[in-house]
Amino acid sequence: MIRINLLPHRAEKRRARQIQFVALSVVSVILGALLVGFVHVAIGTQISYQERRNEYLKQETAVLDRQITEIKKLREQTDSLLARKNVVENLQSTRSNVVHLLDQMLRILPDGVYLKSLKQTGNRINLVGYAQSNARISTLMRAVDDSPWLDSPSLVVISATTANGARVSEFTLTFNLTKVQAENAAQGAAAKPAGSKG
Repeated sequence: MIRINLLPHRAEKRRARQIQFVALSVVSVILGALLVGFVHVAIGTQISYQERRNEYLKQETAVLDRQITEIKKLREQTDSLLARKNVVENLQSTRSNVVHLLDQMLRILPDGVYLKSLKQTGNRINLVGYAQSNARISTLMRAVDDSPWLDSPSLVVISATTANGARVSEFTLTFNLTKVQAENAAQGAAAKPAGSKG
């Protein structure tokens, strides 16, 4: 017997295609949503990781900044201590210079010359005084030049004035306190007794 299908097969095929299309669309949407969700989670994880790294770097940078500040403070303290050490060493090395200067002034000061002021700036000495005559000032300058502790006398100014009713010459004289010659003289003085014993 021959069977004949009188049902509308085209409509059923169309309906089946529509169901298939809807099913594929739903599956595509679900897969798309899953893909977007996965990408979103992956990007979020990367962003979170990078933020943690950035926070760690900020903390380490803050630690380094504190260390740099401490190093700068230590360097400033070191420089300050070195400056103090240099000042103390300079004072130690030049403390006997004043004694030698005053000793030399007592030895070389001629009669008729009186000191008004004596000022030392480094190794430069500025002397202001009165003299009964210009010849006595010349004698003082020659004595400064001959001294083993003093050199380079230079007369800055000389002027006539009156002091205690007497006519005198007021003068300003500069000269150097020579450290090298002073050290040589000290070594020579120390060597003489040793030579005399031998």
